[in-house]
Amino acid sequence: MAEPTPYSQLMARIEAREGEAVLEVPDDWLQGRTLFGGLQAAIALAAMRTLVTEAPLRTIQVTFIAPVPGGTVRAKAGILRSGKNTTHVEARIVDGDATLALAVGVFGSSRPSQVGLRPEQPPVKPENPMEMRYVAGTAPAFTQHFKARWLVGMPPFTRVLRNPQSVVEIGLRDSGVATEAHVMAFADFIPPVALSWLGERVAAASLTWMLEILPEDFSALPLDGWRIDACMMAAHDGYTSQSLVLWGPGGVPVALGRQSMVMFG
Repeated sequence: MAEPTPYSQLMARIEAREGEAVLEVPDDWLQGRTLFGGLQAAIALAAMRTLVTEAPLRTIQVTFIAPVPGGTVRAKAGILRSGKNTTHVEARIVDGDATLALAVGVFGSSRPSQVGLRPEQPPVKPENPMEMRYVAGTAPAFTQHFKARWLVGMPPFTRVLRNPQSVVEIGLRDSGVATEAHVMAFADFIPPVALSWLGERVAAASLTWMLEILPEDFSALPLDGWRIDACMMAAHDGYTSQSLVLWGPGGVPVALGRQSMVMFG
């Protein structure tokens, strides 16, 4: 069995040229029969970055249309509009003529403003923290690359406490410093909170994912000591909606997000 590929090494293997990014993805980054969503976003972003190299990423919106298998993953990007301060870029993960995932990123330069407000990380006092244990063949393959500890709420399929909130400490089994590609991975790690309400395993998948990026630079942040605060806002008819705040080490606010998911059970 091949050794797992750390995320930073995987990102370094992306072959990027104008409007395109290609990556050979091993099976240890799969999430069931599709590629881990955070990695899909990172590949799409790599294609976007061939067209917009300097301006900070402000938002990214991703629609997961069809499963993305491992192996050769290709993203193609094009500029939708470039204005004085912001540029909208579309990227598609494709298989021939078929679009498997669609992403739109907005890149924007800084501008003067009289308004400033950043979220402050609320304190958490865990009563019974639970470590994530990776079990091959049971947990999604990509989770072996993460360290995770639930401080509030519980992991999927525990049905111990029906809490709409989850607070999870996370880190990557990796070395180096954070990049915007790492932010994509951290922010999409959190499973649907609704799955922790269930005692039996069911399939689930993301439909849409939106992330608003707060800092312009992540190079001072290590790859351990991150935290996700997630809240299930609604669940009905097999669909769930949840929000999230991603915190970097030391309580640095990094991203705000929303996610829509479907559950088959």
